[in-house]
Amino acid sequence: MNLLHANDKTGAYPGSWYAATATPARPYPPLRGAVKADVCIVGAGFTGLSAALHLAKAGLDVVVLEAHRVGFGASGRNGGQVGSGQRLGQDRLEAQVGRDDAHRLWQMAEDAKQLIRDLIAEHDMPVTFHKGVAVACRHKSEVAEAHAYAEKLARDYGYDRIEPLDRAGIADLTGSDAYAGGEVDRGAGHIHPLNFALGLARAATEAGARFHELSEVTGLHAGPPHLVRLDRAEVRADHVILACNGYLGGLEPRVARRVMPINNFIVATEPLGKRWAEILPSNAAVYDSRFVVNYWRRSDDGRLLFGGGESYGYRFPRDIAATVRGPMIDVYPQLRDLRIDYAWGGTLGITRTRLPCFYRRDRTILSASGYSGHGVALATIAGKILAETVAGQAGDFDLMARLPMPAFPGGQMLRYPLLVLAMSWFALRDRIGM
Repeated sequence: MNLLHANDKTGAYPGSWYAATATPARPYPPLRGAVKADVCIVGAGFTGLSAALHLAKAGLDVVVLEAHRVGFGASGRNGGQVGSGQRLGQDRLEAQVGRDDAHRLWQMAEDAKQLIRDLIAEHDMPVTFHKGVAVACRHKSEVAEAHAYAEKLARDYGYDRIEPLDRAGIADLTGSDAYAGGEVDRGAGHIHPLNFALGLARAATEAGARFHELSEVTGLHAGPPHLVRLDRAEVRADHVILACNGYLGGLEPRVARRVMPINNFIVATEPLGKRWAEILPSNAAVYDSRFVVNYWRRSDDGRLLFGGGESYGYRFPRDIAATVRGPMIDVYPQLRDLRIDYAWGGTLGITRTRLPCFYRRDRTILSASGYSGHGVALATIAGKILAETVAGQAGDFDLMARLPMPAFPGGQMLRYPLLVLAMSWFALRDRIGM
């Protein structure tokens, strides 16, 4: 199944709160005919947009091809959380790659958060970086683990921005009694992701990058020069960057075996008004410790943005609002009668290790994807790393490419059914409180 067209209308943003409140999105013309470029980027999400901006600022001729619209995929639909660290904890990274590389990976993630703030300021984007991301733990054992990990980060990495919370503390922060405790990271934050994506596109365009929307790539033939094929066009380029994440399809089978597309769902409620005094009064974003994670935050116009629910299969459920309402009511039973004004789904890419997949097909065909729900920060810095690699500075790319990245079992045909079985089991554990 071609996920580019499985759930969405061609060339149209989903009916999300993000799309309804975004700054006007500049249209870019479809590519027609044959063109040449130093670098051809496939995909205009955070990875491709950041790569285009950094490459264009370095003076390279860049063409960006997007099958739908800029920020159409996960980059313009996600929860907007800008988290600290990698998706995998530093203790586990130390065990896998050693202390030196683990420290480099931590610093890379710190640089990613700062890069977002710097890009917003430098290019005067209409994006506010709201401080604070909390984790809400269901069980006492998870609370103890979270507090011990915060102590480790302070002791071994000098990161002292995390405040431990007991049951009363997490209840005060979230307005929910559903959790045993947790913590809040004052160095993390949350943003309007679609406005950030559109801001990156405008900045890259001003730097000289050429964007083409409604320009779906159908094939890639290695050169040199490389030939990127579309239905009625082609690009010949010295370098190619595949920045497609969950929408990669068959363009690079070796990456597709390691990056699995899955769907996630979000709703935006009616404005809460004075009820914010009891619901998330701190304005921190929150995610919880369930395997099928819930995550939520306040919108800039006072709505609750809540992501959650489970749906197995490549197609979105017929009633996304109903899919998400159940988990939302589990956290906030007092919001049972709240109206839902927007409901949308999106496709992201995950890996077995939950670490990003950086892949070099050869010296001049590069890919980065599989951010596993941690993509606002990591995809943005991945684009910068890809641009540096094209320029001959491949140290950070090589570090990421060394990370263990096993393929999903079952190959192209069986990997998804096997993942469904595994996720169904973990979802059952969530429901029965294991």
